[in-house]
Amino acid sequence: MAGLGLAACTEAQTTVATQEKGATPPPKVSVVTLQPAPRPYVRELPGRIAPVRIAEVRARVSGIVVERAFRQGADVKAGEILYRLDPRPYEVELDAARAALAKAEAVREQSEKQAKRIEELLVGRAASQVQHETAVATFRQAQAEVAAKEAEVARAELNLGYAGIRSPIDGRVGRALVTEGALVGQGEATHLATVQQLDRVYADFTQSVEELQQLRRDFESGALEQVEPDAAKVRLVRADGTLYPHAGKLLFSDASVDPSTGQVTLRGEFPNPKGELLPGMYVRVQIEQGIDGDSLAVPQQAVQRDDTGESRLFLVRDDNRAHPKPVRVGRVVDDQWLLLDGAQPGDKVIVEGFQKFVPGDVVEPVPYRPGVQRRASAEPLEGRVEADATGTLR
Repeated sequence: MAGLGLAACTEAQTTVATQEKGATPPPKVSVVTLQPAPRPYVRELPGRIAPVRIAEVRARVSGIVVERAFRQGADVKAGEILYRLDPRPYEVELDAARAALAKAEAVREQSEKQAKRIEELLVGRAASQVQHETAVATFRQAQAEVAAKEAEVARAELNLGYAGIRSPIDGRVGRALVTEGALVGQGEATHLATVQQLDRVYADFTQSVEELQQLRRDFESGALEQVEPDAAKVRLVRADGTLYPHAGKLLFSDASVDPSTGQVTLRGEFPNPKGELLPGMYVRVQIEQGIDGDSLAVPQQAVQRDDTGESRLFLVRDDNRAHPKPVRVGRVVDDQWLLLDGAQPGDKVIVEGFQKFVPGDVVEPVPYRPGVQRRASAEPLEGRVEADATGTLR
């Protein structure tokens, strides 16, 4: 009798445990339903920053540098003096040119008066025609000599002005390449400094001709819609991965292909109000080249990798069972993977809760709500689900 009582008790406990096990709800997983939507076709390409304008400041006359008038790395204005050469040799040349001009003007004045006297005498037949012609020719020679001396004065003034070496453009001046006491411009236009305009900068980047041809084929087939020319915008991604806050504009695409690389050069222009972008800086350029009108995308965490490294999604079928599905993914747009193959509109894709099931298990799908804060992943999922109207994970 005792044995029968013990067996009955054991059977009752097993029944209760079975009932409790059957009452356990399936794990909740967050899902998104795939819906086609237009998304931009954005390419991220490597590039380098280049200044809008660059000017090499050079000595246009020879002389000894007596002063460097700029601070290295400072912003300068067009016409601002950067170096001063010893002006005394050019001041002497200017004085000599002015003296020669005064002498030529005196000769011209004298020859003019002589020509007028000869003309008066010619009327009274007191001078010959030859004498008159000679006087007129002498006067014209004197006029030409004055013009030549005026040009020499202008040249001397110009050379004296070149003794003050000025910035040709607005921009930022680099390091000084010469110091006081250096002899510059002796037989060559010595390079003294470099000024670069940096309030706006160029980003020069390249794209393979194969990609451009594929893009053209996609436009022709209707797989992509072409972006309007005046709507083409480019963005910069810094070397640390952060996005540059100011959008730029695409200026041109080169009409020829570099035969050594098979690349086509493109150029964008960007504002640089804080001077963050410096010439030679490596950047990545995002350019919107088209619009995919019916693309499918999932949050990045929804894409899993199998043992072979291939991409896959977990789909919730009509029987509420989770099944893996191999997919082919493209690029990332707005923190979402674009799906190229393997998924269809209307598929329910699991985004969160992978640790609570194995393939083939029954799950309870709830809508995915991005940005909802969750507790530490070490807690059981059931312990992290709080009762609300929608049953959404929090």
